[in-house]
Amino acid sequence: MTTYGDTLNPTIAPAKPRDQRSAAFAARLRDQARTGVLGFPLSSFTDDGSAVDVEGFRAHIRRHVESGASGLFVGCGTGEFPTLDDTEFRDLIRTAVEEVGGAIPVIAGAGYGWPLARRFGAIAEAEGADAVLLMPHYLVGAPQDGLIAHVEKIAEHTDLPIVLYQRGQVAYTSESLSTLSKIPNVVGLKDGRSDFVELQRMTLATDPDFLYFNGALTAEIQYRPYAAVGIAPYSSAVNSCVPEVAGAFFSATRTGDNELMDTLVREFYSPLVALRDRVPGYAVSLIKATARMRGERVGPVRAPLLSPIGDDLVELEHIMRHGLRLVGGEF
Repeated sequence: MTTYGDTLNPTIAPAKPRDQRSAAFAARLRDQARTGVLGFPLSSFTDDGSAVDVEGFRAHIRRHVESGASGLFVGCGTGEFPTLDDTEFRDLIRTAVEEVGGAIPVIAGAGYGWPLARRFGAIAEAEGADAVLLMPHYLVGAPQDGLIAHVEKIAEHTDLPIVLYQRGQVAYTSESLSTLSKIPNVVGLKDGRSDFVELQRMTLATDPDFLYFNGALTAEIQYRPYAAVGIAPYSSAVNSCVPEVAGAFFSATRTGDNELMDTLVREFYSPLVALRDRVPGYAVSLIKATARMRGERVGPVRAPLLSPIGDDLVELEHIMRHGLRLVGGEF
């Protein structure tokens, strides 16, 4: 029997129609992504980082919804997926689904090797998540046939729609993505590699209903080059700590307010990126530190990440205060 992984030729790979559940999810998320940013909530921990703070997380999810997020990706990169055990992951997904109440989609993180991804996918499905974001597998690179087989082994064991995430050692070719897009419950790609030539090839090699998201670190700063190749939706970690800034930037993308986008990139996002790049893991640590400074019960980051201290913390607060002033907000 021929399987999707038997060939990289998208003209030969057997196509099956998108299943009804996946098609409905893809259409819904595409429509909702036009109304607000895709939110990536922080995972709330107790003050010593030893356990999930469910009520703190519930309040954090509520704030995302109130700020106009169009979808929530729970237990993913910003949510410190690698540090979560099964029970903690279950608590986070269950809480998010309860708090959202169906108003917007909840997409759960799953990843590492395919057996673990299957297990977390099963938890996500049992707790009512709408889809799964397939995080990069662990440690080693792999050939394209191996990447395809990895996704197949996960997709065949869940009815949930799957959004692929390419970053680090996971880099699909346009041919491979065309093949993967024919798996009935693989509905989209979150891109964290920013190879715009290959992305353009990908968008031309997949059906129009296949979803694409800008998943670059601090994605707003790359909004316009992604939009130029037809990928306007983007993830926003900033929405987890200063949703006023994230919302203002999103509104500017919808109205074509290039002046505001330029100002925010120059005076807020670029300084934040410069600080982020000083220390590995600051892409999450800075966001969580800001949320804590603003009174959210999200707790510290877990090792191996480190919280900013000293001059970095002072500079972070200055950047965030200035960004809020630019959009008429207060820290």
